[in-house]
Amino acid sequence: MGILSNIFGGGSAQMAEFKERGAVVVDVRTPGEFGGGHVKGSKNIPLQSIQNRIDEISKMNKPVILCCASGMRSGQATSILKNAGVECINGGSWTKVNQLY
Repeated sequence: MGILSNIFGGGSAQMAEFKERGAVVVDVRTPGEFGGGHVKGSKNIPLQSIQNRIDEISKMNKPVILCCASGMRSGQATSILKNAGVECINGGSWTKVNQLY
């Protein structure tokens, strides 16, 4: 996966594969943004909290699809989690991920 897909989101095929494997969708927007619409069943963990919640995310024992409004914040979260050894991808915008779900 190239740098642009890390920043703006991965491909639909990879997201579909993650979904088939029982991936958890983590939305890194603020609670207010999340409340305005989100992927059904997704978890809201704002970007500012990701670093402090790595253990919680790791204990899910599932691949993670991250999303936000545009893919920028989820790209940052993806880098943080990958560096911690979490299997994850940047799904990009929550509306893009929502199309898969």
